[in-house]
Formats: sequence, C-alpha cells, structure tokens
Amino acid sequence: MEVRTLFSCGALGTFLLFFCSFPLLALSDSAHENSPKLLSRRLLTTTPRSIVKQYLVPHNLEREKLGLPPLRWSKKLANFASSWVHQRQEDCALIHSNSDYGENLFWGSGKDWKAGDAVATWAEEKGDYNYKTNTCAHNKDCLHYTQIVWRQSLKVGCARVACRSGDTFITCNYDPHGNVIGQKPF
Repeated sequence: MEVRTLFSCGALGTFLLFFCSFPLLALSDSAHENSPKLLSRRLLTTTPRSIVKQYLVPHNLEREKLGLPPLRWSKKLANFASSWVHQRQEDCALIHSNSDYGENLFWGSGKDWKAGDAVATWAEEKGDYNYKTNTCAHNKDCLHYTQIVWRQSLKVGCARVACRSGDTFITCNYDPHGNVIGQKPF
C-alpha cells in the first residue's frame, strides 16, 4: 500500500500540512435535499461518535504527551472537511482547500484506510521536528505533526471519502490554523 502526504502554502503565507477523515456520505440528486442549509445539517448529523473518537483520540494523545489542551470536535470544521473531500472524490488529488483553517491531507492506496491511520502518519513526523531550531529535518516534512500539536489550535473536524479510483482521501481541518512562520507550535 502506498501513502502520500503533501504540504502547501496556506493562510498568512505560512506553510500548512494537513490530513483527516470522515465517512462516505450518500447525497441525493434532489436540488431541495442538497440545499446548503439542509446539506449542512445532514452532514453534521451523519458523523457517529465512534468515528469522531477515531479522530480525536490519536490527536489528543499526541497533545497530551506535551501537556497541551485537547482538541475539541467541531461540527463546522467537519462539515467543511466533508465538503472538501467530496470535491476531491473524482481525482483523490492532494490539493488543499486554501481556507483559513489548518489542514492535513492524507491519501492511501486502497479503501481500507481509517482515521487513525491518517493521524498516525502525520504524528510519525515528530521524529523529523527539531523544537530547539523549530525546523524540520533536511528534506523531511514535519508540519503535519506541528499542526496536530499547535497550542493555539483548539478545534478539529475531519472527513474521509473513498475516491472513484478506490483509494482513500482524508482531511482534517484545525481552528485556528497553526504553522505560523516564526512561531513554535508549543
């Protein structure tokens, strides 16, 4: 199985790397049923607590190791993440939404990838982060990890989709965003 991660330039010129996951949602073709207000309510109520826990627990275990406050689940961010993964469902491309949220993206070959797999992949970057110099190791990514443990980020919402190719795309969005140039995550 293959896993890809990506980073891109985000809000305020900061580099943001991001990933997360949510269940595939069956959406009606009816214009009335897909109105933004109704769709928003529908997406928000379709995330079972067990799925939310699959995202929150590994995020908050990493934060707990550093004595940071736990992230809280945000239905607003989850709805945003769900909207974005569904826009990427056709191509499964690791393209950022370019919002003002922090955003971690995850792509995995095949359909069996879960929320915890994405978060674990991002957390593995911890070994490539040097707190003293506030830098990533040469030619390594660590900004997914630093977003997870960004002290000021207090909320997270994630979503997952099975792409047309049969692969998995997961995104997590964080508010407020992290990875502000010149600042340490914690």
